[in-house]
Amino acid sequence: MKPIRLILIPSLGSEPAPCLVIADGVVRERGLLNLHPDERPEPMRTIAVAPGADVTIRWLDLAAGGAAQQRAAAQWMLKDALAVPADRLATVLGPIPAAGEPRLVALVGLPLLQAWVDYLEALGVRADAIVPDVLTVPEPAEDDRLNAVTFGPSTALRGRRFAASVQPDLVELVAGARPIHAIQDTDAVERSLVAAAVSPPINLLTGQERAHGSPRQVWTRAAAMAGLLLVSPLVLIAAAAARDEASARADTDRARAEIARVAPDLAAAPDPVEALRQRVRAAPPPGGVAGATAALFAAVEGGEGAELDLLIVDPVNGMKASITHSDYGDTRRIAEAMRANGLEVTETGTLDDRGRIVSDITIGGGR
Repeated sequence: MKPIRLILIPSLGSEPAPCLVIADGVVRERGLLNLHPDERPEPMRTIAVAPGADVTIRWLDLAAGGAAQQRAAAQWMLKDALAVPADRLATVLGPIPAAGEPRLVALVGLPLLQAWVDYLEALGVRADAIVPDVLTVPEPAEDDRLNAVTFGPSTALRGRRFAASVQPDLVELVAGARPIHAIQDTDAVERSLVAAAVSPPINLLTGQERAHGSPRQVWTRAAAMAGLLLVSPLVLIAAAAARDEASARADTDRARAEIARVAPDLAAAPDPVEALRQRVRAAPPPGGVAGATAALFAAVEGGEGAELDLLIVDPVNGMKASITHSDYGDTRRIAEAMRANGLEVTETGTLDDRGRIVSDITIGGGR
């Protein structure tokens, strides 16, 4: 296996770059590459690891399509989270995932990407791939855990389908309830870097070609191409919606037929189902109006300072009452007491009258 050079791009462009030379999966050399060397380093395949804090990384559900379509769809899906115009972004796709799995997507500003390329040129090398440092951190086996590695002034956090580099004082905020496993062993970090050098999880250089046209045109193009990806799923969704609507219509027709059988006078109502519900709510329980009235008086008397101001019994609309009380929780207590007697209370209105509360309620049979 030919040797691979791995370079860690520092956060400051004036500093030298740590460098590893890897052969047969093992680190053979360690050192620093200085800016503007007298002699260019030995030519070999070169992988650069860039600060992940400057790269937006997501795993997105992208419909099947070509690379250009999926990049456009990813830009459109993330447009509200990006402060950079679309024509100044490099959008890069990770490996094609298994069917039904989300795809890794990385976005970085084109000027910054070019600055990294220029920095590497100043070291006397040309990179074959640039990888954000956070994607060199191993993904944890558990869904609810994060692995953490410190790169310069930032902490790289890696979870299942999650990757972000943040300032150390923001680690706990970003992690939330997820426990953090800090990888501090130098050998373990080196092994992860070697694995990324041998098989880069993503190459930011593949998105270096600039988008053409104005930012508005680019976003319009992204929206249009994303739309092409969405046509097929939307057709399926529309077909499913049509089936659901047909099923709902059939259920409604059956409900109307049953209402016409048990309550013919309600069949002609604009909404027979709601009319039947109202009748059920207004219907007194077994025991009649006398039993419901006795239960209401007992419930009201159970509350300190509560008074029954008005009671109306209507054969069609059921029982209605107006209660004056001092605590907003009184109506809930009265409703619970009535429910214990097989009655349902519905609060229809409340107002504050000079420090006292007046609540209007409807009393019907329990459901």
